[in-house]
Amino acid sequence: MSVAPLNLPDDIAARLAKLAKATGRSTDTLAQEALSEYIRRESWQIDEVQQAVKEADEGDFATPEEVRAILEKWNGNAY
Repeated sequence: MSVAPLNLPDDIAARLAKLAKATGRSTDTLAQEALSEYIRRESWQIDEVQQAVKEADEGDFATPEEVRAILEKWNGNAY
């Protein structure tokens, strides 16, 4: 495992320490979990956007019928 220095603003460091104390877990563990979740979520979002751009570049759009079906589904659920 490599060590990466992380400079946190005082308020975030204090909140992290408070959470670590309350949960009986280390600040390192909590920071690793938070960073891991952030990277997972951001990577997923970037992958989805890149896939959507690829599909758009290939002209792969929803048909008017598909759009209508989705609108009808959501309009039906709005009442």
